[in-house]
Amino acid sequence: MSSILLATLALGLAAPLSDAPRFGEVKLSTGIRMHYAEQGESRREPIILLHGYSDSWFSFSRVLTPLARETRVYALDLRGHGKTDKPATGYLMRDLAADVVAFMDAKGIAKATVIGHSMGGFVAQQVAFAAPKRVSRLVLVGTVRKPTNLAGFYELEKAVTSLSDPVPDGFAREFQLSTVYTSVGDEFINRAVEESLRLPARVWKELAGGMIATQAAVSLGRSGIPTLVVRGEKDAWVTAEETDSLAMMVATKRQKTYANTGHAVHWERPAEFASEVVAFRKETQVAAR
Repeated sequence: MSSILLATLALGLAAPLSDAPRFGEVKLSTGIRMHYAEQGESRREPIILLHGYSDSWFSFSRVLTPLARETRVYALDLRGHGKTDKPATGYLMRDLAADVVAFMDAKGIAKATVIGHSMGGFVAQQVAFAAPKRVSRLVLVGTVRKPTNLAGFYELEKAVTSLSDPVPDGFAREFQLSTVYTSVGDEFINRAVEESLRLPARVWKELAGGMIATQAAVSLGRSGIPTLVVRGEKDAWVTAEETDSLAMMVATKRQKTYANTGHAVHWERPAEFASEVVAFRKETQVAAR
C-alpha cells in the first residue's frame, strides 16, 4: 500500500484511486516554464506547496492526497528545480516568489494558502510580503525569518561553493539525510536524492547566494495573514529559538512542534502534518475570506 494512501487512511479518509496527482507545465510572465503537480477538484480552495532547497514537487508527495480531499493542491517545481527551467539568473528568493505569483496569475488563482518548507518558507514569506492580498494563510515548516539564521547554513554554503558537475551523489545524499530524524525509507530518500541531482552545480551555488541576500520580511505581522509555524523537535537545521522568533514576526494563529521529528516534518509525519493543516484551514476560513 502506498505511503500516500496510508497517510490518507490515517486521517480517516477514503482516498479516491482515480484522483492521483496530475502534472503540467505553464509558461510564466517571468519568462520561465514551470512544472507542477496538482490534485483535487478545481472548484475547491487552492493550496500552493513550495519545497525546500534542491527538492521538487516530490517533497510533498506524502501529503498531496489528504490535503486534496478538501482543497485543490498545486505542488510546484521552483525555478532551477525539478523539471522547471534553470535560467542563468534570477535566484533571489524574491525572484522565486515572483514566479509563484506569476503561476497564480497563469492558473487564474486569485488567492491561495501558501505552504513553504525550509527554503520554500523563505519564498512563501516573500510571496506574502510582495502580494499579501493573494495569500489566504501561511504555513511555514522548518524555516526561519531569514536564511542565514539556519544553524548549519554557512557550512552548507561553503560546501556548495566547491561543487562542480556532475554533482556527487554522496553530497546530495548526505544533505537529504541531514533533514530527517526518523527513517522515511530508502526508496523515498533515493527519490529525493534523484530530484536533488537534477540541479546543476551552478544552481546549487546561485540559490545559496540568493538565500544569503534575502532579508527577513519583518512587516508580515502587520499583514494579518493567519500563519501556522511548524517545526520538528529534532530539526538539525532550525532551533526552537529561531522558530519562536519567526512566530513573533508573523500573524501567528498556531505553532506546532512535533516530537522526535527532524527538519522535513511532512516526510516523517505526513498524516499528522496534513491533519494539522486541515484543522488550521478550518479554524481560519472566516478570517481568510
